[in-house]
Amino acid sequence: MSTLLVRNADLLVTMDRNRREIPDGALLVRDNVIEAVGSSEELATEADRVIDAEGMLIMPGLVNTHHHLYQTLTRALPAAQDALLFSWLETLYPVWGELTSEAVYTSAMIGLAELVLSGCTTASDHLYLYPHDASLEDEIRAARELGVRFHPCRGSMSLGRSKGGLPPDDVVQDEDVIMKDCQRAVEAHHDPSPFSMLRVVLAPCSPFSVSADLMRSSVELAREYDVYLHTHVAETRDEEEFCLKRLGCRPVRYMERLGWVGPDVWYAHAVHLNEEEIRTLADTGTGVAHCPSSNMRLGSGIAPVRRMLEAGVKVGLALDGSASNDSSHMLAEARMAMLLQRVEYGAEAMSARQALELATLGGAAVLGRKDIGCLAPGKAADLIGFDLHCLEYAGALHDPLAALIFCTPRNVTLSIINGKLVVEDGELVKTDLVRLVARHNEISRELVVRAEAS
Repeated sequence: MSTLLVRNADLLVTMDRNRREIPDGALLVRDNVIEAVGSSEELATEADRVIDAEGMLIMPGLVNTHHHLYQTLTRALPAAQDALLFSWLETLYPVWGELTSEAVYTSAMIGLAELVLSGCTTASDHLYLYPHDASLEDEIRAARELGVRFHPCRGSMSLGRSKGGLPPDDVVQDEDVIMKDCQRAVEAHHDPSPFSMLRVVLAPCSPFSVSADLMRSSVELAREYDVYLHTHVAETRDEEEFCLKRLGCRPVRYMERLGWVGPDVWYAHAVHLNEEEIRTLADTGTGVAHCPSSNMRLGSGIAPVRRMLEAGVKVGLALDGSASNDSSHMLAEARMAMLLQRVEYGAEAMSARQALELATLGGAAVLGRKDIGCLAPGKAADLIGFDLHCLEYAGALHDPLAALIFCTPRNVTLSIINGKLVVEDGELVKTDLVRLVARHNEISRELVVRAEAS
């Protein structure tokens, strides 16, 4: 068994039950599990490896509860820069329809690399298009190579335009094919054990891209295999109008009818909720992935996070698609979450610490993880470190933890995931980013050219 000691941290932020913040902090890791947390004096012990964290703030790794990694290939696409959700999707579906196995893998490598450098240690991604030879395994391979704790969502679209849905018919799949592959993905990859690095999620895309039958079948399969469920709900007024016109009810009520509520379910966005719907989420234990930048980027609105938290809803932080956010920076997203709630509810609506709790404890709760989200004995050894003695934090060290959110978002100096060093001195340990970025840009151009030619 190997041991790792991180010591001399200027501040160690635990996010534990007592929310301890320890000056001159230290923690001891045995294999992939935290064994002890305290001051450097208390943990003056030998270890196989010692990391001197002097000048750093050490805290739990951040948890991203919703993403579309393949969309890193279509960031800032001119035709979609100023569109609302439905027209944005209609513009991009033809480009995404050109995805290949290599495109999904490379985009996942890029998106996950960004996430890790921004402090993310656990990520959930929602892949709902499978054209050509693309598969869920492509992004699973990327997560394993980078060493990220991963919750891949086997997404799906079955309701094409000819059947009243939004997507073109050539990017949807037959529902029997979808369900068979969902079962295959769970049986092949899902690991429910403590400290698992990979848990599969079943995730029909949205009310306007799948049928009620597929939603029901997904619930039945997920609960048979004890895996989580995820989908987009109440993101825009367009979606609300679609549900009212086609289904005769608002999106959350539709989810209730289909059995899509419960502690094993979480929704992306949940922007347009009334008080009754917020109570429904709280009473059923249904979680929410809050995507502030994407909601602003697409003009979707401001999710009532403050009201949800007050009601007891589980809320985690999320980046959403890299073509509706155009970045994959968790610390920047936490900052946006805080600022956006203040725009809606006033300066006391959300503190810096509450924003970081969304990104750690909140995300862990949404994903059903009791082994991550804080630094405490018995928890997974997922931790990050920020250099405090830098230009961005000059004059802000009165409260170093708040500085992470109030000041310019920084990348991490250190990241340890599952007890393994993933970022050292601000650089990914195992990834050639220069080569990766070059190939990613080539694939991005190729997708657009093929889409324009078709």
